[in-house]
Amino acid sequence: MTTEIKSLQARRVWDSRGNPTVEVTVELEGGARGRAIAPAGASRGTREAVDLRDGGSRLRGLDVQEALTNVNGKIAAALNGLNAEDQAGVDAALIALDGTPLKSALGGNAMVATSLAVLHAAADAAGAPLWKHVAQTYQGTASIPLPEIQIFGGGAHAGRRVDVQDFMVMVPGAGSFDEALEVTAEIYAAAGAIMSQKGRSVGVADEGGWWPVFDSNEEALETLVAAIEAAGEKPGERVVISLDIAASEFAEDGRYRLALEDRTLSSDEMIAMLGSWINSYPIASIEDPLAEDDRAGMCAFTKAYGDRVQIIGDDYLVTNAKLVAAAAEDRACNAVLIKVNQAGTVSESVETLAAAWTAGYRGIVSARSGETEDVSISHLSVGLNAGQLKVGSFTRSERMAKWNECLRIQDELGENAFVGGAPLVDTWWGKGRTAGA
Repeated sequence: MTTEIKSLQARRVWDSRGNPTVEVTVELEGGARGRAIAPAGASRGTREAVDLRDGGSRLRGLDVQEALTNVNGKIAAALNGLNAEDQAGVDAALIALDGTPLKSALGGNAMVATSLAVLHAAADAAGAPLWKHVAQTYQGTASIPLPEIQIFGGGAHAGRRVDVQDFMVMVPGAGSFDEALEVTAEIYAAAGAIMSQKGRSVGVADEGGWWPVFDSNEEALETLVAAIEAAGEKPGERVVISLDIAASEFAEDGRYRLALEDRTLSSDEMIAMLGSWINSYPIASIEDPLAEDDRAGMCAFTKAYGDRVQIIGDDYLVTNAKLVAAAAEDRACNAVLIKVNQAGTVSESVETLAAAWTAGYRGIVSARSGETEDVSISHLSVGLNAGQLKVGSFTRSERMAKWNECLRIQDELGENAFVGGAPLVDTWWGKGRTAGA
């Protein structure tokens, strides 16, 4: 089948927060088609690709008409005739056309939707599911990832009702992706019941986790442990806790303002507080424990706890291969979050994951808080053999679409393709559970 790009069409669609976003459909000369939608984050690193929004008063300044115009005009003109099978070449053309460090000319939203749509079109031309096309394109071994699922949503995802952004669970002791979801479903329901019993059930946050009505950040951890136990699990055995601190969101001038608890911590005090949590709760993973500009803090935290927990750079690394290499040299973090819209193109995201593996880091493919029915990241996590997938919570259709897609892929690959606890072998969980349990 002829795989030269014939046409691009952009349209305005809507994300899970009811905000406008960009969808792109790519058609190839041979008739194959691909479609993808750009997600949007609420908690954003300052060095990640930026969405192009129209500004003004209409739709709170969030409309995307200029980004649509860029796709239908400049981007279409630049990509027409290029071979969709050459993802790197297509993405290089996009990057050159934009010409800015943060994709501000064309818009990160326009670029990521286009890049992903081309990937889908190439898979369609090959007659392969996207995960298989990705595995074949990047010479990877496909696997079903370990899910990381939000139970309580905080920070920018929940009106900053608590300072910590995500309180999540992982089930590394599960024997299949389906079993991991089943255990998580029980924990999610138990957490909701506990909140109701306490008279603190007030709905859900942006990503579908329970809205946190707590008197302290640590109370959320205590409640999460109680929910795991109420679901019939022993915390630290099959089930562990993962946190996204998103510390950049409440850091200023080298200090950390915990608004819920009305106190301000130095970098050292922040590290000490998180260390006390690691010692008291079955925490196997922490994302962005310090701010993106707190290099010394990230290095100190990794030195102190990197042999016990997975330390993920999100705002700190913004899906950037050069930043991963620099962090490895500094010995900051030991894992990187992969957000395709944070980089702006598929190729840059793949390069970042490759840099992570070179550094001995783990990789976690991730959704954003503003999501849609697009399931590209489910396929990317499988086809890139990433090992972990972070989508949000266990409710809301834009989240469940991605979890359910992994179940369908597992039917094709088989339960033996599920990675289980493999991504956490170098944490306390994989070393005999001697700490934090």
